Amino acid sequence: MIEETVEVLKSKIGNVDVAIVLGSGLGRLANEVKDAVHIRYSEIPGFLRSTAPGHTGEMVYGLINKKRVLLMNGRFHMYEGYSPKDVAYPVEVMKMIGVKKLMVTNAAGGIKLSFVPGQLVFIKDVINFAFRNPLIGPNDEKIGPRFPDMSQPLSLEWIEKANNAIYENMKQKLEIGTYALMLGPSYETPAEIMMLRKLGVDMVGMSTVPEIIKANHVGLEIMGISCVTNMAAGVLKQPLSEKEVLDVANSVSSNFVSIVKIIIEKTC
Repeated sequence: MIEETVEVLKSKIGNVDVAIVLGSGLGRLANEVKDAVHIRYSEIPGFLRSTAPGHTGEMVYGLINKKRVLLMNGRFHMYEGYSPKDVAYPVEVMKMIGVKKLMVTNAAGGIKLSFVPGQLVFIKDVINFAFRNPLIGPNDEKIGPRFPDMSQPLSLEWIEKANNAIYENMKQKLEIGTYALMLGPSYETPAEIMMLRKLGVDMVGMSTVPEIIKANHVGLEIMGISCVTNMAAGVLKQPLSEKEVLDVANSVSSNFVSIVKIIIEKTC
């Protein structure tokens, strides 16, 4: 199947400087792509249907600031009923079509008490509280090692370069934090958030970690950015809702787009 997937994509796109997975409410970046080629997931063999709100379900290829980008406008989640291997499949495909740099983005709940809704945070490390791994099963050594190293799951060097570029252009830097994956689709309880905070977690969400694991497996340089769309359960005395997540992500999408365009231009 992966050979068929790769063949179809290579027939539609060229070389890629950076691939980006766009999280909930962050799809506005796709509107910035010049000479865009749109490929619906339904046209790509092996790709699944993205059912999460705010996920368009297409790949977009073209130019941003003269760099060749490949966007996943919508991702797959385990809470949709997909396996970790299914969720991470696009990352393996990216490796096979020649991608070397991958940026993953998401909407996340803020656990660190100093965070505010709308804040963008670089991911420096992850905790897999879904307890599911996309690498379980037979391993092909031609794709990646049986036991990939996860001592630096995200590129701290790329983060440093990106933060320096952001500061040069916008006189600000993004904070850096640890992201935890919970299986979902229910939001976390206050007790779970208290536990995560005690373990040093700064953001929590229902995606991204399988993609990071697979990126390490296949040898991609990877960066992660969380948009804190809400404060996690128990931080504020208000219920959590999908609408709040999307509203906040949409409200900061302009700043998100500006920052990611700087990262693309200056570090890719």
